[in-house]
This record gives sequence, C-alpha cells and structure tokens, in this order.
Amino acid sequence: MGESKIGELDRLEITVLAEDSVLYESPFLGQHGISILLSAEKEGVRRTFLVDVGQNSVALLNNMNLMNIHPSGIDSIVITHCHYDHTQGLATLVKEIGKKELPIIAHPSLFRLNFINKPYLRHVGVMQNDRKEEVEKAGSSLFLVSEPFLLMPGLTTTGEVPRKTDFEEVGIALLTIDEGRISNDIMLDDISVVANVKGKGLVIVTGCSHAGIVNIVKQSKEITGIHELEGIIGGFHLVEASDQRIQRTVEELKKEGPNWISAGHCTGFKAQVELHLAFQERFLPTHTGMKFLVT
Repeated sequence: MGESKIGELDRLEITVLAEDSVLYESPFLGQHGISILLSAEKEGVRRTFLVDVGQNSVALLNNMNLMNIHPSGIDSIVITHCHYDHTQGLATLVKEIGKKELPIIAHPSLFRLNFINKPYLRHVGVMQNDRKEEVEKAGSSLFLVSEPFLLMPGLTTTGEVPRKTDFEEVGIALLTIDEGRISNDIMLDDISVVANVKGKGLVIVTGCSHAGIVNIVKQSKEITGIHELEGIIGGFHLVEASDQRIQRTVEELKKEGPNWISAGHCTGFKAQVELHLAFQERFLPTHTGMKFLVT
C-alpha cells in the first residue's frame, strides 16, 4: 500500500440513515434522498460526520431515533451538492444537533440557483428554508471550499472533481443563471468524502456522483496517494443513463478494483443489475438501515 497524503484512520463505521429504500422487514422510513453517518476513529479520537441530510428531516430524525443515534453526537456535516434531496431540512438538523458553530463543509457555489425546465420549470437546489442565512442562524459555521478539505487525518473531501472520462456526464439537464444569463450547470459543487483506513485502503462515500463515479474514484486516488480501493457507497446517478454508459461505467469500475460496492438512491435498477452481474456478492444495493464496519 502506498504512502498516504492524508494519513489513515484506524476504524470507520458507516450507517445509512436515509435512502430511497429500506432494509427488508425494517421499521425505517424511506425517502427520495440520501444521508449517511460516518464515525471515524484514529488513535482514540472519534468524530462523527453526517454526509447529506436527505429531503425529509422528520423521516431522518425518526430513523436516527430508531437506531439510537442522537443528533447531538454529530460533530460536522458534509453536503455533497446543492440538490434538495440532499439538503432539505439542513437548518432543522443544525438546530437538532444543538451545537454552536457546527462545521458544515460544502462547495462555495452550494447556494446558487439550480433548476430544470423539463417537463416544467422547477427549482431543485437548496430551498428557501435552508438558504445560507438560515443555516448560519441555526448555529452553523460554513466552510465553503472548492479544494479537497481534510476533515481529520485519514478523512477528506474530494473537492471539485476533474472531468477526465469521455463517457460520464451530469446525468440530468440542469441550468443556472450567472450574471443574468442562463447556462448549463455542470455541477462543479459535486464532492464526495474519502476515508483511508489502515490496512484496507480507500472508502468513498458519494452523494449523486454528478461528476461521474469513475472520475470520483480517480480523484480520490490522486489526492490521497492510495490506490487500494476498499469500497464505494452512495448514489451513482445512472438512473437515466444509456445502456452503453452503464456498461462502460461498470467496466471501468472493475478496473479500479473495489473490494465492495453499495449503490442506491439515483443509481437506477438497470445499473444495479449490471453492477450485481459484474461484482456478484461484492455488490449490495444500498438500503436505509445498512451498516458497514471497516477496520
């Protein structure tokens, strides 16, 4: 295993708090969105990070209660991108956590206008109740950064992900307005979280992978200096992708060599099927209530 540029964790616990589907025979509530809790430990120091908050804070808090997870135990929040199904209820969560100057890490363009006009005009970015002023008023301290951001030794964000592949795309026709002009929104704010676990390698946690999941893997390896890939969990946004793009994505992921993949939310059934065929028992569809321990 190569020398890490970010250090390494001794242990990483992953809990899926919110997802489009739930574990079989579980009491949890599903929602269109995703929220993943990371508990990271290094040399006796343990910190808890919430990655995204879904779009329904009532359902999210209900699931946390059923899992005996108290909001006050959350030390920081990472928002992977602006979309409502990852950010709605952010101010509510900050209030529930109840800490002063709670760190929230995201891209500088998080609070921009982001919308679609097909099949009709609809804003899909951060909603009014969670705008910058409301989130800060609730008790947060915003760390808005486009570069990789070290959360603790062994755990970092990717920062902006360079678009290197010739087959990956945002996955949905998104627009924004810049200085009065409408332009395509290529989702530069799409970031992921990367852990380097001692003796295991990288674990990548994505939101929607608008930057392209293969691009995200390549960026994760580049910024950490680690090429061993333990696992990937999150949304891959292949739900409306062509068969060709899905197949190419699966082929390239096989080359990257993850030991396991858990994909859900915006990944789509067809892509999940292809991932299962390629990775067999090393692939699991993501469900609310799932837990992973990497140590």
